[in-house]
Amino acid sequence: MKIIITLFRMAIGWHFLYEGFSKLIAENWSSAGYLSNTHGFLSGFYHWLAFSPVRLEAVDFLNIAGLIAIGLALFLGVFIRWASLCGVLLLALYYFAYPPFGLSLTADTEGSLYIVNRIWIEATALIFLMFYRDRGYGMEALARLLREAKAKRSAQQVPESGDSVRRELLKNLAALPLLGVMGWGAYRNHRLYGADATSGATIQINQLALNELKGELPKGKILNQELSRLIMGGNLLGGWAHARDLLYAGALFKAYNTEKKIFETLMLCEQAGVNAINIGFPTIPVMVKYKKLTGSRIKVICQVGIQEKKDDPYEDVTVAIDSGMDIIQLSGNWCDWLVRDSRLDVIDRLMERVRSQGYVAGLGAHTIDSFLVCEENGIIPDYYMKTMHHDNYWSAHPRENRKAFEVDGKRSSDHNMFHDNCFCPFPDRTVEFVNRVKIPVMGFKVLAAGAITPEDGFNWAFENGADFICVGMFDFQVVKDVNICNDVLQNLKNRKREWFA
Repeated sequence: MKIIITLFRMAIGWHFLYEGFSKLIAENWSSAGYLSNTHGFLSGFYHWLAFSPVRLEAVDFLNIAGLIAIGLALFLGVFIRWASLCGVLLLALYYFAYPPFGLSLTADTEGSLYIVNRIWIEATALIFLMFYRDRGYGMEALARLLREAKAKRSAQQVPESGDSVRRELLKNLAALPLLGVMGWGAYRNHRLYGADATSGATIQINQLALNELKGELPKGKILNQELSRLIMGGNLLGGWAHARDLLYAGALFKAYNTEKKIFETLMLCEQAGVNAINIGFPTIPVMVKYKKLTGSRIKVICQVGIQEKKDDPYEDVTVAIDSGMDIIQLSGNWCDWLVRDSRLDVIDRLMERVRSQGYVAGLGAHTIDSFLVCEENGIIPDYYMKTMHHDNYWSAHPRENRKAFEVDGKRSSDHNMFHDNCFCPFPDRTVEFVNRVKIPVMGFKVLAAGAITPEDGFNWAFENGADFICVGMFDFQVVKDVNICNDVLQNLKNRKREWFA
């Protein structure tokens, strides 16, 4: 039994020691990413630790020192009770950083386990070691053995045989050479292969930490809804890539943006100051789950279409409202199609349906003709959402070949024709329209699906009248894009249109 307990204790000790050792030798390791992305009811405390360089430096030092000290004590069998207690406290901090219940269930890097995860089990094992009287072999047991031997000699009792004492000494000292062998193996492995990427201690989050934000995103209002100037786009989360001839991109985006990754990205957006997202109708269930699990207050702008084969063609509006969406917008595809087919009455009734429920009613489009025709017929939404980008990039097909309403038409294999590449086909006409309308304008596809840099695309859209921009972002782009947006807004030089939001 003593051997089993010893091996049990040494295994836990090695885990602590290796985690601390990995942190110690990892180049430029910091807990900033780990702390900045925590979520749960104690996330505010962890974010507070991460936001101060002084606090962060202290946390890093105490974390590494604590892991190594606890690991050595447990592995060598010294101060076992105190080491176990400190280990439980440290594991509790890890546990509540990403608690395996609520949303954090989806963020567990070692499996989606409800309440009882690896950290819980290891903490329970340490509690057992705290109260178990016979703690196996080790330096503490050796000291106890020597004290007992000395007491027997003092009491003139018959001492144990020399062979018996030597055997006990060897058993209690066995951890020393074993620690040397395992430590050398870990060091050699690191020299050959670098940090262990599967260790929770050495995972590096490849994104700018939240403490590198340059400032707070400005906000604007559309009626009663206050939105950040930079709004999260939903296409990348839904797998709509618009990647021209890169046919694998859509599947790749879907594979990367799992539900877990979507939730992580949304949390990062909110922490970075992006308080709104524009989604396609199929993404509603994901957003409902996210908001339910996290209690998030992110504003959801939901694009809806027309259900022509159902008794109620405006059923999407009801579904979106019942699902807790905040703003309802006719999608750009549907607006273009309905205008193209001279079905303005359908658009008008949808706008009225949304407003009758007390909701903001938006109108999206790719072709500027859609808005011009609606305006001529007295259909004015609460805001426009328009593709807004210039065409100074290599894959944009020639202006003379562009046609109204072609964005959602058939894609051509001819580079000189539309091929899922140009989403604002008439930028000059778009700019002219935006600069004369007196309601908020939200620009989207401002980067032409990745063909234009954020610095260029953000600046062009804001200078040409956008009150908000909607941008699809992967998690590793969020903080950078927020910083770029802040820089652009602080240095706008040629904007002529007043802010209408």
